[in-house]
Amino acid sequence: MVEFDYFRDIKEATSYKAGDIIFSAGDPDDLLYGIQDGEVDLMFNGELLETVVKSGIFGEKSLIDESPHTTSAIAKTDCKIVKLDESKFLFLVHETPTFALHVMRTMTKRTRTVMTMAMK
Repeated sequence: MVEFDYFRDIKEATSYKAGDIIFSAGDPDDLLYGIQDGEVDLMFNGELLETVVKSGIFGEKSLIDESPHTTSAIAKTDCKIVKLDESKFLFLVHETPTFALHVMRTMTKRTRTVMTMAMK
């Protein structure tokens, strides 16, 4: 499967240095985050859940249900992050419908990973 760089043309990006906390578990939020450049570690209950790379997303559950984050996101490298609120998310889905499938696949993969972690 070829990955599409959904965020390459978005001008509004926030820069983070390696080690910066982007958000912590329990933080309220209603944004989806997309990586324009760099890598971000997602931590769940103190364990590495996943390292998200360029064009990847995180924070998707909080955008969808406006509930606090269940993971912490920490910049693994210097990175540029795009923050999408609901209106920007809907615009991206409208303009690039495959983005919705990308979000659903990401959520499903992470849910399966957490369920596997819980079974150990």
